[in-house]
Amino acid sequence: MRASVKGATLYRSAKSLPNTRCAVSAGGSGRTRQTTAISALYNSGVDTQSIKAAVASLGLQLGAGKISQLETLLSELARWNRKVNLTAVRDPNEMIAAHLLDSLAARPLLKGQRILDVGTGAGFPGLPLAITEPDREFHLVDSNNKKVMFVQHAARALALANVIASKARTEDYAPGQRFDTVIARAVASLPRLLEIAGHHVGEDGVFVALKGRHPAEELQSVPPEWGYDVIEMHVPGLEKGSRHAVLMRRRGTNQ
Repeated sequence: MRASVKGATLYRSAKSLPNTRCAVSAGGSGRTRQTTAISALYNSGVDTQSIKAAVASLGLQLGAGKISQLETLLSELARWNRKVNLTAVRDPNEMIAAHLLDSLAARPLLKGQRILDVGTGAGFPGLPLAITEPDREFHLVDSNNKKVMFVQHAARALALANVIASKARTEDYAPGQRFDTVIARAVASLPRLLEIAGHHVGEDGVFVALKGRHPAEELQSVPPEWGYDVIEMHVPGLEKGSRHAVLMRRRGTNQ
C-alpha cells in the first residue's frame, strides 16, 4: 500500500507497525585551524553558492555558520581523499548531492536525542546531520581506522562537540546504552543490518536504513518481529527513484 507523505512516497508493509569526543577548545590554535580550513576550501574547488542553493532545495534554512561548516567538511574530504581513499566521488561539487544532500535528506527521519550512525565511512550521514542538529548527540562507528581518523579530524576542525567517533565493528560496539535512532547508509542488506545493529535500537527507537532503489527483495527477509515503512526519498541532483529509506521498528512499539 502506498500513500503520499510530504512529497515522498510511503510504502506500508503488510506487517503492521504497532569513544572519543571530538570537542575543540578555544585558544590560539583555533585561528590557525580556521585559516587552514578556509585555504583548503578555496583550493578544493567547492562551489559555495551551489552548497547554499542545494541546501535550500531541501527546504532547510541554515545560517551562514552552518553553511560554512558544510563547505569545510567537503573541502577537508576532498583534501584527504587525494591521499586516502575515503570516497569514490572525487569532484567536490559532485559531493554536494552524493554526500551532503543524500545525508541531509534523512534529517526529518531522526527520532530522539541519541543517534548512532553505523558503518559511517567518511562520516556520512552522521557529520552533516550533526552540523544541522547541534542539540542531538551523534555516535559514528566504523571499523576502518583511516576513515575514523578522518571523522575525528573533521569533527575537531568543525568544532562538533556533539560527535563521538569510534573505531569498532558494529556488532562489537558496546556504548552501554541503546539509541533513539540507528541509521545506516548503504552498509548492508536489511536482514544483515538488523543482525549486526538491531540490538542498538532502543525499545521505542527506529532503525533508518538508507538504500538506493526500492529494496523489494530484501524486505521479504526482514525478521517478523520488525515492522517497516519504505519512503522514497527525493534528493535534488540525484535520479528520481534512486533513493529510499526503510524505517524499521520492533512490532508492538509506539511509532
